[in-house]
Amino acid sequence: MKITVIGCYGGFPAANEATSGYLFQSGDYSVLVDCGSAVLSKLQQYLPVEKLNAVVLSHYHHDHIADVGPLQFAKLVGSYLGKGADVLPIYGHPFDEEQFSKLTYKSHTAGFAYDPKAPLELGPFTFTFLQTVHPVDCFAMRITDGEHTAVYTADSSFQESFIPFSEGADMLMSECNFYAGQDGAKAGHMNSHEAGRIAEESGAGRLLLTHLPHFGDHQQLIEEAKAVYSGPVDLAETGYVWGD
Repeated sequence: MKITVIGCYGGFPAANEATSGYLFQSGDYSVLVDCGSAVLSKLQQYLPVEKLNAVVLSHYHHDHIADVGPLQFAKLVGSYLGKGADVLPIYGHPFDEEQFSKLTYKSHTAGFAYDPKAPLELGPFTFTFLQTVHPVDCFAMRITDGEHTAVYTADSSFQESFIPFSEGADMLMSECNFYAGQDGAKAGHMNSHEAGRIAEESGAGRLLLTHLPHFGDHQQLIEEAKAVYSGPVDLAETGYVWGD
């Protein structure tokens, strides 16, 4: 399994950055998890659009889906240029009918509803889901290719259920929109200590802090997470790669 961070900011993209987007690859299969603002531009530095096999969305806030429309146009234009006419499947939860309906675009993308209570098989990957604590329906993902396992918290305030959900994961990709001592519960987000606690108590092999805030010194987030987690901690940035 190879994971490439395409975008890692919360809310809106910082200058020359992108919001949530993560490319998972195993063998010759590539799936994009979330497709936020500026993700399409950044994605093309690492993978041609026509090589993308699927997209999976955690929820329908703009910073996680803003570039679905541009991605659909890229598929349209690509078909005119002979760069692949295959329909791109986009998987999302079915609990917002208006947003879900937008995942299908002509013959270029097709929306498919995942069942959060059942595994989703995509190529070599198996996705399982956990509902998070967020102002809208949102789902964390445990993703394995049979050899390695990553957990992506998506957007959420802290919940105890993240600990068993993340148990033994090689990589925990935790949102970290607040600094230690700040309470992100009302906003549906976590702080650095909470991310570190999940990693420590679940026995995760590595912690990647993502969905980053637009204030403060991000290096401080690492030090704060390390105060409660004994394993390695990384800070997400576009182009960060884990695995091979």
